[in-house]
Amino acid sequence: MLKERLKLLDKWIVFPFIVLILFSVIAVYSASNYSAMEEFGNSNYYLIRQSIIVCISLVIAFFVYIFPFRVLKKKKAILFGTVGIFSLLTVVLFLPARLGARRWIPLPVFNLQPAEFAKIFVIWYLAYIFSRNQKELESAFLQTIIKPSILVGAIFFLILLQPDTGTAIIIGLMTVFMLSASGASLKYGLSFILFGVTLVGGLTFIIYKFGDSIPILGYRYDRFLGLWDPFGYYESYGNQLVNSYYALSRGGMFGVGIGNSVQKTGYLPFPYTDFIMAIIGEELGLAGVTAILVALGMIIGRAFYLGSHSKDSFNSLIYIGVGSMLLTQTLINLAGLTGLIPITGVTFPLLSYGGSSLMVVSISIALIANASTQDRLNERK
Repeated sequence: MLKERLKLLDKWIVFPFIVLILFSVIAVYSASNYSAMEEFGNSNYYLIRQSIIVCISLVIAFFVYIFPFRVLKKKKAILFGTVGIFSLLTVVLFLPARLGARRWIPLPVFNLQPAEFAKIFVIWYLAYIFSRNQKELESAFLQTIIKPSILVGAIFFLILLQPDTGTAIIIGLMTVFMLSASGASLKYGLSFILFGVTLVGGLTFIIYKFGDSIPILGYRYDRFLGLWDPFGYYESYGNQLVNSYYALSRGGMFGVGIGNSVQKTGYLPFPYTDFIMAIIGEELGLAGVTAILVALGMIIGRAFYLGSHSKDSFNSLIYIGVGSMLLTQTLINLAGLTGLIPITGVTFPLLSYGGSSLMVVSISIALIANASTQDRLNERK
């Protein structure tokens, strides 16, 4: 059976995934060697840790791929997952703050970030709920989404408390995508999109006009200042964005070569995490960035394609959920480093350094690969 499943691996998903996750080792090392030497006296510090995380992620992805999908459709599994994710999101709030936030649970090799795992749980939970209530979503949409909205809203709130605005936004956008694909009336899907656009536009206007007098914004307002006038706030809020601009402009079309970045040498803070694409843009140029986006786009496009063609509603929603997660995370990361939106701290899928992020993306991609194989097996029956 295992040999049969391996023959049915979806190459449009697996091949670009393997290429990107292996390339992340090179990208992280190139972006981090200067910082690692300055901080730890060992330029290989992040290389070693990223290599371990990649190996762990590949092993986990393999087991997720061969995991029986029917277990994910059981109520007991959902209840267990719900208790687990709420426990993690609550525990992390009582741990010591790091870099002004409470997002991580320290582990030997990497720091566990519950908010990252909340993304995959929300996809699983909504796929389970919506696939079991297809008729109700058509006839009584608003009543049907009350309970899942409360649960997802609670997760959203707990993540904002950390605070982790970027991940909360991704979960919100994923939910809108999955609601729109759940079988509900088109008018509801368009209404959610219109409401979201209006809300974002309204909040941005309020922050622009009155942000300095809204205490609850805290550091978030500083990020808006850095967005609106990065060069004016170069010594503070705009420093990361300005140095991201320098990296991308210096890279040009074909870059300055792997390992030759200047911005990673103390100019761009944490160049191996959410700004890794700026370093890649400097070293490999627009051509390198485009190649990466094409590879990631293959996975995202395949997810949406399979989601629109699958005859299994649960599988279809898993595809849509994972595709929307990867799409929104990619767009938010790129929009932040190019100055289209405030910097959020969202990592770039598969390439940025970070154990939880890499594992969650690997699990997500393994899930859609599993679903694709399951759909192919069902077609043979």
